[in-house]
Amino acid sequence: MIEVRNLVKKYGDHLAVDHLSFQIEAGRIYGFLGPNGAGKSTTMNIMTGYLGATEGEVLIDGHDILKEPEEAKRHIGYLPEQPPLYMDMTVREYLEFAAELKGLKKKQRSGEIEEVEKMVRIKDVEHRLIKNLSKGYRQRVGLAQAVLGFPEIIILDEPSVGLDPKQIIEIRELIRKLAKNHTVILSSHILAEVREVCDYIMIISKGKLVASDTPENLERMLGQNNIVEIEAKTTPAEVRRILKNVPGIERIEAQSTGNGITKGSICEKKGADIRESVFRAFASAGIPLMTLKVSGTTLEDVFMELTQRDTVPAAFSKDTGWKELIPQAEETEAVSGPGQETEVVSGPERETEAPETADAEEVGTAEADIKEMTAGKGEEQDAGNL
Repeated sequence: MIEVRNLVKKYGDHLAVDHLSFQIEAGRIYGFLGPNGAGKSTTMNIMTGYLGATEGEVLIDGHDILKEPEEAKRHIGYLPEQPPLYMDMTVREYLEFAAELKGLKKKQRSGEIEEVEKMVRIKDVEHRLIKNLSKGYRQRVGLAQAVLGFPEIIILDEPSVGLDPKQIIEIRELIRKLAKNHTVILSSHILAEVREVCDYIMIISKGKLVASDTPENLERMLGQNNIVEIEAKTTPAEVRRILKNVPGIERIEAQSTGNGITKGSICEKKGADIRESVFRAFASAGIPLMTLKVSGTTLEDVFMELTQRDTVPAAFSKDTGWKELIPQAEETEAVSGPGQETEVVSGPERETEAPETADAEEVGTAEADIKEMTAGKGEEQDAGNL
């Protein structure tokens, strides 16, 4: 449905997007993750036609977003991090304006606006000025604009930013609802949100795609052994004695916490599940086991591992084709020799957050935003009726 090929975006000497390639398939909720300045918003703005790429191409259902903008944008609904809203319009006026620019037929507009208002729960505020709405309601109005016309692809850049916990839960529910009939691409810094709602996750760092898989597979690929944490009513020496013959244990750490309780951390061998064996060992010894729980790799662990290092961990690069974050020899003029470390030419420049700022500057005014998303279809179709 969406194919990004060898995408490059430069701001002067700063490389915001570095030969990025991936595919988006229909019927999934995609999470787009990365630290500030990684190139997420730049990539989204290129995918939706807001920005031009320095190199590469983006195909939306086979249509190049820059060469065939009208055809490509018919398939996309976009909510930028800062929704393109007119503060002096009522909610209803704004949605009618957006529907006209999107080229919706007059007979369909009223019905579709009503349906979208009910979907995002803004029907009760449709006659209020947007400037008088709360942050949460403004975000919903922006989302309504993106969904209007029911495009196949909905792209949401930080949809829950600035919302309270109740509003965040409502946005999550709405995203799940949209996913039943749309492909959703969600950019967020809230890892718990992405973990909960997304089927597939792409992690970008320093303009490169460093991992792409389901949340479960990403957590498994990091390859760290699970830690079984226990609390037992005995001494550390007795804990070690009881666990001495339990198979699948790599190492044991035990220390007394007072009141006759010992807290232990048991590192499993890779692929082992020792919980039942540990339980039975303590039961056989007649020692009360107060706590038994597993702490494994989380999405946060994966994110930190992939975005804080200069190279992709072996678990992610082996048999997956992920490139190292350090530029390859043929891509840079790095100086290296026997026993020397490679000097990365463009490292310091990549740490700046310039692309995120540049995104906001490129977006421009609200009217330009909506017109860009629709490529002027509404003006062409209804010029005689205005």
